[in-house]
Amino acid sequence: MDTADTFHTHRPRLLALAYRLLGSRADAEDVVQDAWLRWHQADQSAIVDPLAWLVTATTRLGIDRLRALRARREHYVGPWLPEPARIEEDDGPAGDIADHAPGPARAAETAEQVSLAFLAVLERLGTEERAAFLLKEAFDYDYAQIAALLGQGEANCRQMVHRARQRLAAARARFEVSPRRHRVLLEKFMHAARGGDRAALESLLHADARLVSDGGGKAVAVIRPLLGGERIARLFWAAYRRQDPAIEWRIGRVNGEPAILRYRGGVLAAVMVAVTDGERITELFTVANPDKLGVTNAAAGASW
Repeated sequence: MDTADTFHTHRPRLLALAYRLLGSRADAEDVVQDAWLRWHQADQSAIVDPLAWLVTATTRLGIDRLRALRARREHYVGPWLPEPARIEEDDGPAGDIADHAPGPARAAETAEQVSLAFLAVLERLGTEERAAFLLKEAFDYDYAQIAALLGQGEANCRQMVHRARQRLAAARARFEVSPRRHRVLLEKFMHAARGGDRAALESLLHADARLVSDGGGKAVAVIRPLLGGERIARLFWAAYRRQDPAIEWRIGRVNGEPAILRYRGGVLAAVMVAVTDGERITELFTVANPDKLGVTNAAAGASW
């Protein structure tokens, strides 16, 4: 197998790693392209394990890119949420990033790890802590490999992964919810929001629900997380009362999970995903920044 074929074989895995690390498909593709350039220029005869070499290069490039991105995100208008990697209007395959699980038994776990909600939680981790966790949990690296890759002691890497697991466990939904149940709750929420049914909205939202929206200063959005099911329901009810007739609501999928897609004049204006305990919605994440939706018209939609 020549160098190009070797890289092409491993590219989906490298892209999956970079996307989980950065939360941006565009930046992930840039990092993988940089890894390709390094691979192309490397002395192939000295590389014993091509995959290990490529994962190391991608991780180190990704860490450098993440540090730079976080410095820029300090000046971002409102909350920053991950960029969707794939948006679909039907229940087709989840896409090239979500599909690369090591085997069928981990398919559900992998889908969770690539969800926007999961990526949003990963943002709470430190840069190297995030890399160590992903290498261990998503790619099954042992601690000796992680330590060598990150230039850290093995004990320190164990501690980083342990801290990451604790933070993520506290933030995940309390119960495992089937995709069907998840979709049913989201559809009910969409119909209630579209119809201005405030009582139904409140009944679908957990009392301590949280709404986070990312407009990036280019779309109407709540500039701080909104807390409380009653307040969130009131927001959607108020939006219904002044609704734009050009807005169209559809159920689709974002990164393989059920999502609400909102269009304005046929142009995608926002995507919304939810976290649920199986009975009520506990969190809502809306991405309305047109730069993250492949929309060039900055006035494409009014979203929260």
